Amino acid sequence: MQITEIYKSIQGESTHAGVPCVFVRLTGCNLRCTWCDSEYTFTGGHRMAMEEVVDAVEHLSPGGGLVEITGGEPMLQEKEVVPLMQHLLDDGYTVLLETSGERPLEHVPKGVVKIVDVKCPNSGEPDTFNPENLETLGAADEVKFVLSDRADYEFARDFTSRHNLQGRVNAVLFSPVFSKDAGGERDTSHCLLDPRELAEWMLADNVPARLGLQLHKFIWDPAMKGV
Repeated sequence: MQITEIYKSIQGESTHAGVPCVFVRLTGCNLRCTWCDSEYTFTGGHRMAMEEVVDAVEHLSPGGGLVEITGGEPMLQEKEVVPLMQHLLDDGYTVLLETSGERPLEHVPKGVVKIVDVKCPNSGEPDTFNPENLETLGAADEVKFVLSDRADYEFARDFTSRHNLQGRVNAVLFSPVFSKDAGGERDTSHCLLDPRELAEWMLADNVPARLGLQLHKFIWDPAMKGV
């Protein structure tokens, strides 16, 4: 499979935020979100056999732990990544899959926590989520919306209600967009949507969702890669 990087850091998002995690970042993405902060994954990378990836994970986190399969869009390499996820599960790892939900998810192994990033209108990639993937979501999975303004928020709020997400998954996450050009100061000034404003909207509407911030961008320089 084509790999951009494998590294260990603190999980910055999802309900697993704050936990040490090995990230396996695959190369390639078929979407071009306007706020994407990982455009360096679109091309390049290097070929690695599944055994090499597993060895790298075991070196960074011996005996188990948290692993996230991310990208890019990892499900573009479904033929290779599905056996990898199963192998990691069998070895005792907790496996997260970060995906847009544009590609089919029916073959993702049971036991993998799917974190589905549904694209909002201002992402530049609206209507790319495959609604059939709703039926693949279970009680351990999570749905994330990255929001840049009120229109994105209303889309996420209405999507959550219309599809009864709170009854389908472990968590619904509303996260403000972090500027892809951010650097230097580690504070909310880089958020395109003020987290306080988002929190107030969520409280006013009693949205059954969790406010999420990209924790790693408050720990390290927001422009830093591999963290």
